[in-house]
Formats: sequence, C-alpha cells, structure tokens
Amino acid sequence: MTLFTTISGFINVFALCFYLHPIHVSVTEIEFDEKEQALEIMMRVFIDDLELSLRNSLKNPELDILDPKSGTTDDLAREYLREHFKISLDSRPQKTRYLGHERESDAFIFYIEASNVKKWKSITIHNDIIMATHDDQSNIVHVYVKDKVKSLRLTRNTPADKLAFD
Repeated sequence: MTLFTTISGFINVFALCFYLHPIHVSVTEIEFDEKEQALEIMMRVFIDDLELSLRNSLKNPELDILDPKSGTTDDLAREYLREHFKISLDSRPQKTRYLGHERESDAFIFYIEASNVKKWKSITIHNDIIMATHDDQSNIVHVYVKDKVKSLRLTRNTPADKLAFD
C-alpha cells in the first residue's frame, strides 16, 4: 500500500464521516465603529440550516427561502433574527436594524447594525439561531473593539454570554 493510497483512504473516510455528521455552525462578527458610534454586524449562516429552522418554526414544510411564496427572503430573515439574535451593552438592550443579506455559495451573509452606541464596557450576546432545529448548533461570535478581539462559542446549553472590554 502506498502513502498516496493510505492518505486517499483517510480522506475518503473523513469525508464520509463529515457527510454523515455535518457541522452546524454560524459565525458572527461584531465590530465597534467608535467614529460612527455603531456596532457593525455580519452573520454567516448556512442556507439549508436556516431554511429548515424557518420551516419548523413557521410550520411550513414547503418553504423555499430562496424563493418564498409570500414576502421576501429579507422579510423572513429579519423576523427570525429579531427573535433569535439580541445584544446588550452594559446590561442595556440595544435596538438592532437588519440591513440586508447576500448569498455566498451555500451560506447567507446577513448585515445588521446597532446605531447610537456610546462607549461601553461589556457586551452580552444572545444568539440561539438554528438551535431549536439542531441541538449541536454552535454560534461563534467574534467581537472587535479597537485592536482587541474576543470570541464566544454559544450553544444550546449556553445561548448567551458576556464579554468585558476595558
């Protein structure tokens, strides 16, 4: 058996395991723009996971998120994210505004903003998207403030957590 055959076999087994046990994850980046006094938020979510979650929550097994029969993809996403993604600064809930989305391969990138943000010391993020559908869902959150980056991994057992910045 050659090294190539061994490596090829390992890759095939790994790919099969990955296919049989897909990873359920979203990645959110939150950047504090001090000059604009805003939190600029980008969230990447797999389209099929979001569609399944929306089908379940809306009790609509025929829903096609890319071509909804009523409303738009943005309408569906705006409402879903409003319910499942929340931010507080220094224990004060922030109003977020859904700006839109773009499609990148098999994922959506959602753009969200919180305006009129003054200086703050702590941020609490609640992100339980997809968790009602996939109990192994992880929502990774990276928060950028000046030259510092801090991260969270939110799960069904811990759908919200807090980060402190000096």
